[in-house]
Amino acid sequence: VQLQASGGGLVQAGDSLRLSCVASGHTFSSYSIGWFRQAPGKEREFVAAISRSYMTYYTDSVKGRLTISRDDARNTASLQMNGLKPEDTAVYYCALGDRAHYGINTPRRYEYWGQGTQVTVSS
Repeated sequence: VQLQASGGGLVQAGDSLRLSCVASGHTFSSYSIGWFRQAPGKEREFVAAISRSYMTYYTDSVKGRLTISRDDARNTASLQMNGLKPEDTAVYYCALGDRAHYGINTPRRYEYWGQGTQVTVSS
């Protein structure tokens, strides 16, 4: 499975971005999809996830501002980001997987990772 993330950029606080993640090479619908981010000097952290049954999960800091979605017919997942804040600045990674032993908000859940897309929010 190969994942290609895109849509990052440089925006001002309060602006919006839409990140996309396209998968190829496997049955997309069989997996949960997660978005993680990593800021300079910090560990990778969970942002949002959507299960095979379309249940969604968010870290508290993004609830009400970010929305995760998936289109299994197009092997695509999206992360709509509204009301961006400077603290959202990070490299964003999409991930695909379903290791049931691990929580959907943990990196170990996911087997496949995209290359990351940079999001920079200026104040």
